[in-house]
Amino acid sequence: MDKRQLKPFQSNGTFRPIDTREGIRRTAIRGAGATIAGQTANFILSIGSVSVLARVLSPADFGVVAMVTTFGLLFRSFGFAGFTESIVQREGLTNSLASNLFWFELSIGAVLTLVFASAGPLMALFFHNGTVARVAVGISPMIIFGCLGWIHLALLQRAGLFKATSLINLFGQVVLVVVSIILAIEGWHYWALVWGIVAQSAATTAGAWLVCRWTPSWPVRGSGTRSGAKFAMNVYSHYAFNYLTRNTDNLLVGWRYGAQMLGFYKKAYDLFVLPESQLLSPLSVVVVSTLSRIREDREQFQRFFLGAISVLALLGMGIGADLALVGKDIIRLLFGPGWDEAGRIFALFGPGIGAMLLYNTHGWIHVSIGRPERLLFWGLIEFLCTATLFLLTLHWGPQGIAFAWTASFFLLMFPGFWYAGRPIGLGLGSIIGTIWKFFLASVVAGCTTALIVRSMPHLAMTFGAPIALVRIFVISSVYFSLYVGSVIAFHGGMKPLNEAMGLLRDLLPDRMAKTAARNMVDMDETEPAPVWQSGTR
Repeated sequence: MDKRQLKPFQSNGTFRPIDTREGIRRTAIRGAGATIAGQTANFILSIGSVSVLARVLSPADFGVVAMVTTFGLLFRSFGFAGFTESIVQREGLTNSLASNLFWFELSIGAVLTLVFASAGPLMALFFHNGTVARVAVGISPMIIFGCLGWIHLALLQRAGLFKATSLINLFGQVVLVVVSIILAIEGWHYWALVWGIVAQSAATTAGAWLVCRWTPSWPVRGSGTRSGAKFAMNVYSHYAFNYLTRNTDNLLVGWRYGAQMLGFYKKAYDLFVLPESQLLSPLSVVVVSTLSRIREDREQFQRFFLGAISVLALLGMGIGADLALVGKDIIRLLFGPGWDEAGRIFALFGPGIGAMLLYNTHGWIHVSIGRPERLLFWGLIEFLCTATLFLLTLHWGPQGIAFAWTASFFLLMFPGFWYAGRPIGLGLGSIIGTIWKFFLASVVAGCTTALIVRSMPHLAMTFGAPIALVRIFVISSVYFSLYVGSVIAFHGGMKPLNEAMGLLRDLLPDRMAKTAARNMVDMDETEPAPVWQSGTR
């Protein structure tokens, strides 16, 4: 059999054992490296396609599709959120259990597809835009296409074939980009985005079935289906609350200010969550899978988690403050001068990027220790808090909603960590002690850079894409020099930078290959070193 393909179950119906001869640490790093590489390729494609589409389509085209996907992506993710975690985290996974979950998911997905298509007129009424109803019908097949492939992708992730899943997702992204750009150039307007999304969903599922050579058997009684489905529904319910939290802003902006203003807001929001999609999302399944294996060893679990958020704090706080300084120029460079309003909105998003990255790691704890009900409860708290802030700031338009987002992550971050860490004795003090110096370093470097830029009015007041590129380079160079210097000063040395660089070296394929054999000899398999503490060999 081709090593790039998987037959997940043995003849007795049990899941094939995962080859961990290289150790949990090395297996996790290999998965993280492959996932980040795939996500980087996706990012490059996305940036290139958006730069083209933003110059062919209007903000209103993006806005009307955003109105529909505000609801549609929640339905599409049924199975991806919940069933993936259930497959990855489940001990003693069998062919019959995976098959039962597949048919359960597919049945509900078919119902959701019909419900969503039928709800188009109601969405059109809510947004006061008749086009929404037609777009809802056109985009609805993405739901059923997704449900056909989520279990297959989850099986690949459980087997540690992260390179395969990255290539499948990259293939789907290529299809999305090609279809959208061709149709946009041909004058299909918002339909170019609609058919691109549907084609992406179908292509991703086709790739999953091609690589994961598994055909689900007919449903059978038992097999632990009830507990597996309950776990999945708890995780999905939290995802739904989180999704509602993350899309209530679209509902309010689209309802109150219309499709064009929603188009501006959506592009600013997309830049806001870009670090999350590039850093956090690709690592989540790898980290959760690894934490799930060591959850019985609390000391090891805590060292791994604190090491992970230390690296995220270094990167997240640094990137967040820099984007706050150059975000307007990035939007002008990518989308053109017609999108300046998006830049003004993003100015209030930027300061919350680092807090967003750190806050969202609390879910790793809930899922890996098998407590999705606590994740669900916290999702409700998060929704109520954030939605309240949205309603309080709606009067100030999209900029007020952007400020509400930033405020919500700072308000929820430490209560979220406290609640998640209680079952395993992970204290809030250790988390604060891990991240506060990075936060302070970003504040000092960001404020100092802003003062330096204000002293150069010829740089600050000049417009145009070439000047925007110059400003991005100059400001980012000044900022990161100050940020790295501040991190070194506050930590009294190079330790956090060495740990991050060690991780990056380990993520390189050549490096992984050279050190894998040595780890088989040097590494104690009964007590694997945390992936994020890269200084440990």
